[in-house]
Amino acid sequence: MTDGGVYVLDDGSEFRRFSIRDGLGLKRLIENGIRVAWLSNGNSQTALHRARHLGIDEVHLGVEDKATHLEGICESTGIPLIAVMFIGDDLTDLSVASRVGLFCAPRDAAEQVRNAADYVTEAKGGHGAVRELCDLLLDGASSPVT
Repeated sequence: MTDGGVYVLDDGSEFRRFSIRDGLGLKRLIENGIRVAWLSNGNSQTALHRARHLGIDEVHLGVEDKATHLEGICESTGIPLIAVMFIGDDLTDLSVASRVGLFCAPRDAAEQVRNAADYVTEAKGGHGAVRELCDLLLDGASSPVT
């Protein structure tokens, strides 16, 4: 959802940049009845505010073990892991790769993550990668897997 950068102000507060286009893609998923969850290793309140603004009710911050956490979400929602499309960009996302139906990575993800991905986006993280996946899903691509 971000380009991986953190902006730090003189007072020590931090903020992140999010793509408006990625946000619209997520809103379209929700409008079409597709569940969206946001898992982040970080604890950025900016991410929480952005997710809430987009209408995402499954927001989990400070998640160290994403695979176990995602399994819990799937159990509570009744969604099988095989029905999950997940996008991740760094090493903390690798534990999810073999457990979900479609593991995706943005073009600028860590090399290990790109190598584990079923699909690598043309766009970079924070610059349309999420939107690319949303559009593929909603526009009925026969198979985004490469």
